Amino acid sequence: MAQLFPKWSNKLPIYILMGLVLLIGSLTFSIWYWGSPEFTDVGYSPKQPIKYSHKFHAGELGLDCRYCHTKVEFSANAGVPPTQTCMNCHAAVKKDSLTLELVQLSWDIQRPIEWVRVYKSPDYVYFDHSIHVNNGIGCSSCHGDVKEMETVFQAKSLSMGWCLECHNNPENYIRPLDMITDTKWIAPQNQVEFGLQQIKEKNITPPTECTGCHR
Repeated sequence: MAQLFPKWSNKLPIYILMGLVLLIGSLTFSIWYWGSPEFTDVGYSPKQPIKYSHKFHAGELGLDCRYCHTKVEFSANAGVPPTQTCMNCHAAVKKDSLTLELVQLSWDIQRPIEWVRVYKSPDYVYFDHSIHVNNGIGCSSCHGDVKEMETVFQAKSLSMGWCLECHNNPENYIRPLDMITDTKWIAPQNQVEFGLQQIKEKNITPPTECTGCHR
């Protein structure tokens, strides 16, 4: 009696199993890789209610980051500048500019400008700006070269792995305190030596256990 199925069909279950393993592996890798913050969050740049150029204000004019983000050295949050900060200059500078109509309106009716946050840690993550800044972690380490950004965008992934890379080897990132807001700062050749010295002097112990950030 002739066979109903060809000989190669005996291996069909193996081929199907191998295909399923390959498919599941590919899907898992794709979600892990392209679904990570490196791809979903980096580059995020929401439309703001007012066109504000960090490149002009922080770059060309040289405004210090802390002039607008006043709480960054003392609080967990860097702080969003109130309208008063804008009006310190614009009460006299370009006060009739159409671009500043919403700033003037906010000032007149005493209602805050509804800036859209670019960086936001998940609710289950605790992050303290002051601890990082006061221990020598510069603004650009997390925010990129803001002084070159016409419109601010998320420059780093802020993923757990990205954070732990610094927490496990802080000596590679610690800089002098007077260089904190310098977005052009480049680590010197003796960076590791300097970082280790700062870690020892300041007793810097970045947490790597879960409870350090997930409280």
